[in-house]
Amino acid sequence: MFGFGQLIDILKKSPKKIVFTEGTDPRILEAASRLLASNFLQPILVGDENEVTEAASECGFNIRGAEIVNPKTFDRFDEMVDLFCELRKSKGVTPEQARGILSQANYFGTMLVKMGLADALLGGATYSTADTVRPALQLIKTKPGNSIVSSCFILVRPSATGENAVLAMSDCAINIHPTEDELVEIAGETAECAKIFGIEPKIAFLSYSTLGSGKGEDVDKMRNAAAKAKAKYPDLPIEGEIQFDAAVAPRVARTKCPESEVAGYANTFIFPDINAGNIGYKIAQRLGNFDAYGPILLGLNAPINDLSRGCNASEVYSMAIITAALA
Repeated sequence: MFGFGQLIDILKKSPKKIVFTEGTDPRILEAASRLLASNFLQPILVGDENEVTEAASECGFNIRGAEIVNPKTFDRFDEMVDLFCELRKSKGVTPEQARGILSQANYFGTMLVKMGLADALLGGATYSTADTVRPALQLIKTKPGNSIVSSCFILVRPSATGENAVLAMSDCAINIHPTEDELVEIAGETAECAKIFGIEPKIAFLSYSTLGSGKGEDVDKMRNAAAKAKAKYPDLPIEGEIQFDAAVAPRVARTKCPESEVAGYANTFIFPDINAGNIGYKIAQRLGNFDAYGPILLGLNAPINDLSRGCNASEVYSMAIITAALA
């Protein structure tokens, strides 16, 4: 089952570089100092070198060895501007406009990933989700065959025996009202993400109905999405539409859908909309004593993730490891 040790082992075999767009934030600096004490993940801090080192010194964090990159003095800035203009030529972006946009740390950091100077990016300690996702959509773009960016939360409930309970929940942060086809894409991306965390995905398309027990457009959407997902991913165990109790409780599953191989044992949950998803993962987090990691952005050509503005340094450290491991 999932533990951060296995992700660290992945990174030790193939060390990565990760960009932090808010280089002077004390939470970022604390996480960076922890990463620098190891040798599996190299932080790149965006900001003025004097301001970053001064902020670290004031907080008592050792960031010796960190790469600090200032957009104002970056020696490949002209090259970055040219590439940005090429990527945004359909919008008629001029070099002067590009220079202004790239002076912003979120765009500058994303371009470092686009240019191959970093493997991943983590932002959002002070930026909004939109300010992290927008540059990624414009510059990194979605993977071939993907039409959307979605998100996944990994929920971990630690156990004294080491057999941690690990669940995946999507989409809880990005797509407000996903269509049937978008739900299929979300399910496929979530299953791949779940595997990284040691989950053998058993996917439940959640609803207030189980296999026809309820009626309505929302039920039809989840039933149809589940059917399409089964056809697209024949090797994945998928059930839906299904109520949450039937998805996780074997006793209920025996009554409501006794023939299902997923019912009663689901560990990967696809919610009908962001309302249900956001409420659902937070109930698990607050009442079920699960640790929530995410949102992990899915469907992009490179790992870029968003922090909560209320995050702490420990969460930054954990999300940095998760983000880099996705590379």
